[in-house]
Amino acid sequence: MTISIEKPMFVEEVSAFQKKSENNTGDLTMASEHDEAFLAPEMNAFGRQFRNYDAENERQKSVEEFYRLQHINQTVDFVKKMRAEYGKLDKMVMSIWECCELLNDVVDESDPDLDEPQIQHLLQSAEAIRKDYPNEDWLHLTALIHDLGKVITLPQFGGLPQWATVGDTFPVGCAFDESNVHHKYFSENPDFHNQAYNTKSGIYTEGCGLNNVMMSWGHDDYMYLVAKKNGSTLPSAGQFIIRYHSFYPLHTAGEYTHLMNEEDKENLKWLHVFNKYDLYSKSKVHVDVEKVKPYYMSLIRKYFPENLRW
Repeated sequence: MTISIEKPMFVEEVSAFQKKSENNTGDLTMASEHDEAFLAPEMNAFGRQFRNYDAENERQKSVEEFYRLQHINQTVDFVKKMRAEYGKLDKMVMSIWECCELLNDVVDESDPDLDEPQIQHLLQSAEAIRKDYPNEDWLHLTALIHDLGKVITLPQFGGLPQWATVGDTFPVGCAFDESNVHHKYFSENPDFHNQAYNTKSGIYTEGCGLNNVMMSWGHDDYMYLVAKKNGSTLPSAGQFIIRYHSFYPLHTAGEYTHLMNEEDKENLKWLHVFNKYDLYSKSKVHVDVEKVKPYYMSLIRKYFPENLRW
């Protein structure tokens, strides 16, 4: 099944986010058919700047500790081990929506902007995109499912630690770019001192394509494997978003582009579109789950089998 998708706005247009007035500090603003597009708030739900990893507060301290552990432990050997283990998809059989509900038991300790149930973040992202891109139903569904891989931190999925589940992702097998959050902790990673891994391209070649690059292990890569191995018909751009939405050093800092091929560059345009909604739609304003559920169930049936191996 081939899905044709329209070209997204150019990155420059997507990046030119309109800001809210100073009186609005974190509420979700969704555009109607007659209003302007989704407006990116200046502050998160805690009244602070988004992705501010330097602020002095207890949540930021726990986030920094998370990244310390992540940067120390995410090695080439660890990633290979996790991809082999979780690529078996032998943990559970369930539907996409069942996984959405299961995700409510997960708290993302790496996120400085959100402490709401995960299903609310999924629906907030999906509904905001749905308003602005009503004809791209694959993008609505991609937003709904992009974080489902976080279930690997639950006991029935092996109970992986947070540092092996969430947080920004980055390539392993090559130098850790300084754009990575809390980069200083990479000095304690065994791969940091491995000469085969500490050059710009490391074990890869320029233009090899991100599909040939090992990423730090977490929910992005796991959900990508689930979608791919269960025969999802989501277009390439949707699967790219799932796999790389946490790859902030690429889609926000603009690093690691030397590893991309032409298909990656096209898909990155859609990831830039998606990121606005993934980051800025986090809110205390809840979506009525039962009201929107029928629509998303129809999309799940369109792009996925009824039950999936996880």
